[in-house]
Amino acid sequence: MVADDAGRTPDGTTDRGAGPRQTWAGLPWLVRSAVVWSACLVVVVAGLYLLGKIAVLLAPLAIALAATVFLAALLDPVQLALRRLRLPAALAALLTVLLLLGLLFGVGALVWTLTAGQFSELSEELGRGLQRTRDFVISTLPVTDQQLDRLLDQARRGLGQGTDPVSGARTAVEVLGSALLALVLLFFLLKDGRSMWQWTLSRAAGPNREVTAEAGRVGWRTLGAYSRGTMMIAAIDAIGIGLALVVLRVPLAFPLALITFFGAFVPIIGATVTGAVAVLVALAAKGPVTALLALAAVIAVQQMEGNLLEPLIMKRQVRLHPAVILVAVTAGTLIAGIAGAFVSVPITAVVWRVVDTVQQHRQHPTTPPVAPA
Repeated sequence: MVADDAGRTPDGTTDRGAGPRQTWAGLPWLVRSAVVWSACLVVVVAGLYLLGKIAVLLAPLAIALAATVFLAALLDPVQLALRRLRLPAALAALLTVLLLLGLLFGVGALVWTLTAGQFSELSEELGRGLQRTRDFVISTLPVTDQQLDRLLDQARRGLGQGTDPVSGARTAVEVLGSALLALVLLFFLLKDGRSMWQWTLSRAAGPNREVTAEAGRVGWRTLGAYSRGTMMIAAIDAIGIGLALVVLRVPLAFPLALITFFGAFVPIIGATVTGAVAVLVALAAKGPVTALLALAAVIAVQQMEGNLLEPLIMKRQVRLHPAVILVAVTAGTLIAGIAGAFVSVPITAVVWRVVDTVQQHRQHPTTPPVAPA
């Protein structure tokens, strides 16, 4: 039955839902769209917030899972190459994990041999560089010595919270447990990952199975391309900046190159922070002229990375807009600290590619061929 303008039906009864429907229909389309999109945004943000809180509460497990998936995507080509040599799945996975451990222990031993006695010197050089920067700020900007001291004390107190011996020991135990769990999970994921995925697909029925399979393939390829591309770009950044520091005769070039390598895994922000550390050491050790030359070298390497290396190494579907990267890194850092900064960008890239694949599949569904009559 159709209600009139007063909400009454032809038989005289009142349609109680007519009033709200008429009120909603009477709103401008822009207001209705804003209400719907705002409600959807609130639901999505609340879901992401709850997932982030759960990940923080289960931080060791979440870090282990993230490291497992990242390493599995990175090492998947090695495992596939071993499988093509007719090796059993368990042996191929075991050899891949042992190769990873050999590389980690080998690089760790080399780094320790070359830099064991230099990190204390690095701290001293950074201290001298910060002191020179402090003197420059006080002499140039309208900031007094006491105001700068108060700001620095607040920053130290903020960074020093939760650093008592008990929490430090607990953190060390959690890190060790997460590393061991990640290695075990990595072995099983390399060994049985594809059979697990096939089991998951077997539970999807109808057209959902095809779109799920395609979204999974795209997400896995995106994660693999991101992990391998980031590793290559980080190595190139470390080599480029390290060679520039050697040419400029800046001390502690190898530790600074190592810091640059790890910092490159956090896009944009990591490169900025590690570049600032290198410039501070150059300022403390060699003076402002060498510091400016080191700054020019850091900027040149980063520009070459962003404009030449990244488009060549990273696949187009992996790349994200710098604004999206900054928002993702900031959100990851606020939710889970340093670990969140490392994993935020690959998660964002994978989620974006999966959502885009599902949307394209719905816009252009593949129709099954018609059987001849």
